[in-house]
Amino acid sequence: MTQIDYLIINDMTKLGSLVVGKKNQITIMGILNISPESFYKKSIKSTKSEISKYLCNLEENGANIIDIGGMSTAPYLKTIVSEKIESERITKTIKTIQNLSNIPISVDTCRASVAKDALELGVDVINDISGLKYDKDMPKVVEKYNPSLILCSYSKQLVKGNLISMTKQLLNQSIKIAERAQISKNKIVLDPAIGFFRRSSDVKNSLPYTKITSDWVQRDVEIIKKLNRLKSNFPILVSISNKSFLGKLLGKEDPADRNTGTAIVEMLSIINGASIIRTHNPKITSDVIKMTKSLTKKSKKGL
Repeated sequence: MTQIDYLIINDMTKLGSLVVGKKNQITIMGILNISPESFYKKSIKSTKSEISKYLCNLEENGANIIDIGGMSTAPYLKTIVSEKIESERITKTIKTIQNLSNIPISVDTCRASVAKDALELGVDVINDISGLKYDKDMPKVVEKYNPSLILCSYSKQLVKGNLISMTKQLLNQSIKIAERAQISKNKIVLDPAIGFFRRSSDVKNSLPYTKITSDWVQRDVEIIKKLNRLKSNFPILVSISNKSFLGKLLGKEDPADRNTGTAIVEMLSIINGASIIRTHNPKITSDVIKMTKSLTKKSKKGL
């Protein structure tokens, strides 16, 4: 399992033991959903046999790290489960993976109790879609266990104005929370939260999402187009795999029909500064990275 090089400059940090954001390097984060409520049904695995087979497939196709989700956070679905259920799903899966592989594990949760249970099992990365703002106890948990963090842009209040600037401002707020929790800067990765800025009328649950009054699809498009404007001293993770903004743009309701759109936007994200791609399909993402490298490689003199 190797990371694929690409000509891009980012600042080096670590997700657990995995170096990311290094010059000439793109990291692939494979998604494992163990929540039956998830919007992308092909990524849902629950039994040990299913997880084992899926994990093998992820690693063989280029995943460098795996991100486990025990509760779907899609804003447009009614997907909330209890913290107990989310934690039971995640801890069971962590143990299964640890018995099968040494792949670094990230846990996708915004709940402090779930993060604590995962960190107790030796998980090194917490991926919080609220950027440590949803659960008041999350900063205390990360201060105690000192994991690497993926911080998403998020606000509890309505956001207006320039959404690129506001996205960056919200990320900076989360960085400050992490720093107050004694998390080193070289343990922080930023996520612009594609899919999590929404109009209130589009939202079906109380999980973290940022309220806006403008067109949320256009917001996501602008973030991808201007990703390099979010660049600071931290690597950028982009998670657009089969998401609903692609469905809106392509007119494809079934997430399984969005692979082509996913690949195109992943390529643009890499060109515009993403260091980490979070994906349901590492095989396609690996091909995207190879093609991006080939198409953007400087030509030799005389050609």
